[in-house]
Amino acid sequence: MSEQESSLATPVTTPLTQARLPKRLIALLLLYVAASVSGLIAKQGVLFCLLTLLMVLAIVGRQKAGLIMLRGYTLVQLALVSMLPVILYDPDNLVAGPTTVYLGQWQGKFPDYVILIVLIILSLLQVWIAFDKKVKAWFKPKLNLNIMN
Repeated sequence: MSEQESSLATPVTTPLTQARLPKRLIALLLLYVAASVSGLIAKQGVLFCLLTLLMVLAIVGRQKAGLIMLRGYTLVQLALVSMLPVILYDPDNLVAGPTTVYLGQWQGKFPDYVILIVLIILSLLQVWIAFDKKVKAWFKPKLNLNIMN
């Protein structure tokens, strides 16, 4: 009888129950939700904001498609942010001087290269989070790519 009690007393833990949503992924998802909701409120890029919210739902639902979308999203964003100086370069319309940044009541003046460096660093952080081992462990790898499943 003691053998049966000892076997019942030890809980069976599977890798599925041990996987937890990583804190860095939670922070990234909150950033995505805040950006999408503010875009929806401002009526700027509504379709893009809705697709980002669907990606967040797929990630929270542990769908493999959510991982693929997250990685693709971050890589495309890093490529676009890295190409911003080339895209925005217009010799006829160059503004000499710093760019004014408004954050609530605070107003700051920064050169363009500082703003671009900050954007590239933020994009690199997103790529680091998307390709992290703990983030990959959160998803169910044997699920199909149907995000509505």
